[in-house]
Amino acid sequence: MNLDYSDSEIAFRERARAWLAENAPREKRPAEGSAASEYDRAWQRKLKEGGFAGINWPAEYGGAGLSGIEQLIWFEEVARADAPHAGDMGIALNHAGPTLIVRGSEEQKQFYLPKILNADTLWCQGFSEPGAGSDLAAIKTRGTIDGDHLVVNGQKMWTSNAHHATYQELLVRTDPDSKRHKGLTWIIAEMDAPGITIQPIPNMMGERHVNMIFYDDVRIPLKNVVGGLGNGWSVAMSTLSFERGTYFVTEQISLVKKVEALRQLAARVRTETGELAIENGAIAERLGQLKAKCLALRAIALSTMSILARQSQPGPEGSIVKLFTTTTYKEVAQLAVDIIGLNALDYGSDRTTNRWTYELMWASILTIAGGSSEIQREIIADRLLELPRAR
Repeated sequence: MNLDYSDSEIAFRERARAWLAENAPREKRPAEGSAASEYDRAWQRKLKEGGFAGINWPAEYGGAGLSGIEQLIWFEEVARADAPHAGDMGIALNHAGPTLIVRGSEEQKQFYLPKILNADTLWCQGFSEPGAGSDLAAIKTRGTIDGDHLVVNGQKMWTSNAHHATYQELLVRTDPDSKRHKGLTWIIAEMDAPGITIQPIPNMMGERHVNMIFYDDVRIPLKNVVGGLGNGWSVAMSTLSFERGTYFVTEQISLVKKVEALRQLAARVRTETGELAIENGAIAERLGQLKAKCLALRAIALSTMSILARQSQPGPEGSIVKLFTTTTYKEVAQLAVDIIGLNALDYGSDRTTNRWTYELMWASILTIAGGSSEIQREIIADRLLELPRAR
């Protein structure tokens, strides 16, 4: 790929930078709840008005129709301006929407995609279950065909923002005799459908944005099936390729700012020996390594966008993106906590009480969400390096 920006890409960066300087909200995003969701939706509407919604989505569905490189430039400028990320709009913008673009019917694209870009709808993901998290092929939630509907019964786990969502990308087993990857179906569920019960699960930071969901004879029209009955594993792999590939590009970009914030922290905090943390050789070495990893992550981000220029979705290389990003994220947060010392244990329910302690806990969540680090290593070994499967 050509690593030099074209004139149009440079012009796009200048336009994005100027627009963000004028329009990025300065008020702090609420930590959670309906207020946080409304903040994210208001920002998405502002992006739509400004022409920066769905930058690399097709123009016929309301997107800007630009390239993946311009999408990457946008992420960089958002980080530079300290503007909001997608927040509670993330599943819709980075999972559901891209999946529908590559696997949905024309009718589904025309109906759902503009609603996402206009912030009319929030989405959540219904993949993981008790006993079927990283091992997604073990799901048991079933969908039984009854006329022109699927009747869904079962349970889903760790569903972020289900209590605010309009729709859910739901993976169910529609062939009762199937095993593992066979007989699954990806379907769009309306979250206000009769028979859906949502139960919040507080996380270790005291937040309530993940949920357990119960389905009791929930009727979903067959027209909501994406990619055809029984093809759910293939469609789910499309969803996960976006989650592990392009979705984590935003985390890659934000890491650059986190490392700079970490350098500033090390320049003002003193160790037990009285020296500034940044003057400690071991800490300085770790800072240098993290800076180098951020540069490597940017190269990976460019590679991801280059792949998207040649094909409709990322491949298994997305597992490298996910693994390297989340492990680096955790190293950044761990170094910060090491610099702060015992004071890092003084953590309240508000993330502003101790930002870096919050980041360390969030980093631990990221190494599990979207497939654990162990699963990512298996995918890399199996599908990229073609190593023999572990017994």
